[in-house]
Amino acid sequence: MKKLVTVLVLTATFATAGTALAANTIIVGGQSMLQSKDIVDNAVNSADHTTLVAAVKAAGLVETLKGKGPFTVFAPTNAAFAKLPAGTVDTLVKPESKATLTKILTYHVVPGKYDFKALQGAIKKGNGKAELATASGGKLMFHMNGMHNIVAMDEAGNTANISTYDVYQLNGVINVIDTVLMPK
Repeated sequence: MKKLVTVLVLTATFATAGTALAANTIIVGGQSMLQSKDIVDNAVNSADHTTLVAAVKAAGLVETLKGKGPFTVFAPTNAAFAKLPAGTVDTLVKPESKATLTKILTYHVVPGKYDFKALQGAIKKGNGKAELATASGGKLMFHMNGMHNIVAMDEAGNTANISTYDVYQLNGVINVIDTVLMPK
């Protein structure tokens, strides 16, 4: 009887631990994003971010985004890139456009770790607005739009909704956005 109780307790413990781990795993683009992987190694598995991954490779930013960090990446989906004028992505991934592509991509990267709670805190501290410096040298602005919705805005006033928050990575966090933001 004692062995049966021990087995039941261990089974319940492992089942609870498995459920807790599953609850912390976020699915992006049909794949689990694992906290044990870096930004690039997770992004390449997302079916929703194939354009972003191709652009990161074309810009030569793979090693940078595999670096120690921490980085916060506001990651546009394929649908976000599809909103750009026809031919824009094809032009940007050409070798002669590398500098422009790099500036656009690094505009989506903020040094540090800004999950929902940190963004919300910065917005509260800024009396309803937060401004964060990007890796490209530009600024992104943020404000709340409801209890659990943060909107990102570029320097031209274009906005992006964050559709998935807090995708924790080994070297930072990804927040998925629905629009490509543009630097000045």
